[in-house]
Amino acid sequence: MAAAVAVEAAAPMGALWGLVHDFVMGQQEGPADQVAADVKSGNYTVLQVVEALGSSLENPEPRTRARGIQLLSQVLLHCHTLLLEKEVVHLILFYENRLKDHHLVIPSVLQGLKALSLCVALPPGLAVSVLKAIFQEVHVQSLPQVDRHTVYNIITNFMRTREEELKSLGADFTFGFIQVMDGEKDPRNLLVAFRIVHDLISRDYSLGPFVEELFEVTSCYFPIDFTPPPNDPHGIQREDLILSLRAVLASTPRFAEFLLPLLIEKVDSEVLSAKLDSLQTLNACCAVYGQKELKDFLPSLWASIRREVFQTASERVEAEGLAALHSLTACLSRSVLRADAEDLLDSFLSNILQDCRHHLCEPDMKLVWPSAKLLQAAAGASARACDSVTSNVLPLLLEQFHKHSQSSQRRTILEMLLGFLKLQQKWSYEDKDQRPLNGFKDQLCSLVFMALTDPSTQLQLVGIRTLTVLGAQPDLLSSEDLELAVGHLYRLSFLKEDSQSCRMAALEASGTLAALYPVAFSSHLVPKLAEELRVGESNLTKGDEPTQCSRHLCCLQALSAVSTHPSIVKETLPLLLQHLWQVNRGNMVAQSSDVIAVCQSLKQMAEKCQQDPESCWYFHQTAIPCLLALAVQASMPEKEPSVLRKVLLEDEVLAAMVSVIGTATTHLSPELAAQSVTHIVPLFLDGNVSFLPENSFPSRFQPFQDGSSGQRRLIALLMAFVCSLPRNVEIPQLNQLMRELLELSCCHSCPFSSTAAAKCFAGLLNKHPAGQQLDEFLQLAVDKVEAGLGSGPCRSQAFTLLLWVTKALVLRYHPLSSCLTARLMGLLIDPELGPAAADGFSLLMSDCTDVLTRAGHAEVRIMFRQRFFTDNVPALVQGFHAAPQDVKPNYLKGLSHVLNRLPKPVLLPELPTLLSLLLEALSCPDCVVQLSTLSCLQPLLLEAPQVMSLHVDTLVTKFLNLSSSSSMAVRIAALQCLHALTRLPTPVLLPYKPQVIRALAKPLDDKKRLVRKEAVSARGEWFLLGSPGS
Repeated sequence: MAAAVAVEAAAPMGALWGLVHDFVMGQQEGPADQVAADVKSGNYTVLQVVEALGSSLENPEPRTRARGIQLLSQVLLHCHTLLLEKEVVHLILFYENRLKDHHLVIPSVLQGLKALSLCVALPPGLAVSVLKAIFQEVHVQSLPQVDRHTVYNIITNFMRTREEELKSLGADFTFGFIQVMDGEKDPRNLLVAFRIVHDLISRDYSLGPFVEELFEVTSCYFPIDFTPPPNDPHGIQREDLILSLRAVLASTPRFAEFLLPLLIEKVDSEVLSAKLDSLQTLNACCAVYGQKELKDFLPSLWASIRREVFQTASERVEAEGLAALHSLTACLSRSVLRADAEDLLDSFLSNILQDCRHHLCEPDMKLVWPSAKLLQAAAGASARACDSVTSNVLPLLLEQFHKHSQSSQRRTILEMLLGFLKLQQKWSYEDKDQRPLNGFKDQLCSLVFMALTDPSTQLQLVGIRTLTVLGAQPDLLSSEDLELAVGHLYRLSFLKEDSQSCRMAALEASGTLAALYPVAFSSHLVPKLAEELRVGESNLTKGDEPTQCSRHLCCLQALSAVSTHPSIVKETLPLLLQHLWQVNRGNMVAQSSDVIAVCQSLKQMAEKCQQDPESCWYFHQTAIPCLLALAVQASMPEKEPSVLRKVLLEDEVLAAMVSVIGTATTHLSPELAAQSVTHIVPLFLDGNVSFLPENSFPSRFQPFQDGSSGQRRLIALLMAFVCSLPRNVEIPQLNQLMRELLELSCCHSCPFSSTAAAKCFAGLLNKHPAGQQLDEFLQLAVDKVEAGLGSGPCRSQAFTLLLWVTKALVLRYHPLSSCLTARLMGLLIDPELGPAAADGFSLLMSDCTDVLTRAGHAEVRIMFRQRFFTDNVPALVQGFHAAPQDVKPNYLKGLSHVLNRLPKPVLLPELPTLLSLLLEALSCPDCVVQLSTLSCLQPLLLEAPQVMSLHVDTLVTKFLNLSSSSSMAVRIAALQCLHALTRLPTPVLLPYKPQVIRALAKPLDDKKRLVRKEAVSARGEWFLLGSPGS
């Protein structure tokens, strides 16, 4: 019995010895993993592994010892969590002793120590013992990269878990690490080493007398000069090393006396990357330095930064120099001063002012802007710096403005002044009398008003921006100043078309200042605009000249621009709505463009109201009933048809009203939207007009029940409202509404109404939660589509319904979308509907503006285009190859539309298989296909030049042919593609250079300026092709 037990125990040990022998003597790697797995599963203990390795660990041959220790180390790396404290003690003593062994053994010993450094059961004191042994016995920099990396990992592990023990070593630990790191060259190891140095400093390890040595051992890598090898598997970038080293150098003020001279030296060098790195490092250092560290170096730092900003040809160096100056000034501003200490900030700013101030008096010289930028960088650092610089510079600039009479010089001075005024907005002052601008207020206002009356548009533009900044200063402008400012803005809002930029700037400024000073604008601007609107109505009644109409349009734009405060909206909105009523009553000779202009102003006002819930609701409940009442009134049958009223029913006018209603609805809260929907849906279903103003109509409003064509057209307004509601708003009588919309969508008597009904139906489908009711609506829609597509007068309307329902389902990833898309593809071979079906793919892939929008709360899943491409393009390609010759263009058009709207990163991998079809599409006679395909190809020429180079012969030929197309848009796109062709490898293009240059001579004489412009640009690039430096 005892013999049997002994045999069972010996069997597994025998297996272990076999595995050990295979690894050590047989040079096989697999047994190590097997042994580790057996130890983890409890089949063997670590002690048994050591016993099995006994002879190997004592073998006189170094390679055999190394293999034995390697096996033990690999087991420990997998099983270090299973070790007991006494086992850890013995193993560490063993490994420390082996650090004195042959150099072939050292890598395996370090792997074992790395495993033991991860042990939770490590007794106190052993971490220090291990590191001392490594520091004394191992010359780390003579080891291979992997083994050096292991040493850094051991140190990192102990610093993470045994910090207090390591700190007990004092400066010896720092010195030991300096010896370990000194001479390191591998970027993988440097990243770890820099992190260790940063932790040494940030966690307050003792540096002792070795501060300079620690600085030297890290700063020798500054600035980083590393270019990663191609296809580097480690992915280490130069920027990683730069940021890691910068974190070390900028981590302690104790490096300042060594680092600042180094930074000054590198900034003054001729190497651009060194300049940038040095300035960025100086910027980072200022966050931890104080006046004491900077004091002795300020003159040299200022001289270096000034020279770089004054003389550099690089915008990046200039930007970094300004950022460094900003940080230096901020550092000097926040340092606490002793009562007897010198105020370094004042002396530093005095030097800056002394070197820059006189350049501000020379607005035509090249140093004026660098000087202004330097002063503004310093002034923006703190309130104290801002006050000091501003109080010195403002009087000078004000004097210079009056001293120089040329508009260009004044513009430069005012732009500099504007920069200093903007800086004042950063700082708040509890006592308004302390504000430095108060003493210059009258002069500033006078100067700005002079600029606003100057004939130079550019000076006026700067004056408007300056007025906006002055107005943003709390309590700076008096009521008299505001009245004058409003008067100027009113005048500028009616400038002629050749001063359009100035007029738009004045409108924007009016909106900004009206939000800050609503009373002033209500008192002085709104009444003037109201009077202007009345004059405009009078002129329209008389049918006056276009100039008056232009002023009328400017007035409408000004009313919407100034509506940025709730109190102003309550004055301006009624003015615009009353203006529309005047049109409806026939009091004005109005055209559709007049009504559209009012609607555009209303839309802009609605957009401004979206920021404030109170204004949003006021606009909604005021404007929408009014617009609906006007439209219903216009749709009523009359004995004598009125041209004036019918203006409101034109397609473009209704589209403008749709945008107003949609914009006014999207930002409503669900609670308020629910209130509104209970009025508007019954209006269209039941003819309930009780909530409309002036609701005495000659007959019932019944757009769905045999209503007139005019009434049916108003379904577009219903669409705008219900398709912009939040998804969780319940729509009353939804079942009836959906059936009525479905019925109207296939009515052939009014295409506008049927399309609006189809879009409305699709918009509601998209938002409807999944369930039985949605399935019923979908089944009704499919039945309606199939019945309409069969034959008869409603085929076109049924197709439109199919298209919009498909889009609604594609956006939300509904399972039925694939069936409907397949049905749409089937129509590509239809003689009547094929071209329209091809264009339908453009609709499926593009964003709409009135329905199925994210702003209107539609369910639009991310990457729906990518999914549509993956699911349907293979079928399109297959259909193209199988289709008869006469319908192939339909497939090409559909494919071109899909690819044109696909994100280019998705298209690039598929390009080799699809490019031949795209090239064939260029031969299609349809201009829409040509334009869509050219728009798709142009970015691909820039992003995939290698693939496109394979087809350069075909591309050049087709682009040159299309540059003579009858369509101006196609000519422009073809020339843009020819321009983009120059991004292909030069050797591929050179054989075609003479041909292209000759062919491009013709579009240089094109009758259209935009075509000539593109031809000049493209031909110039082809001329330069292959020349030195191109």
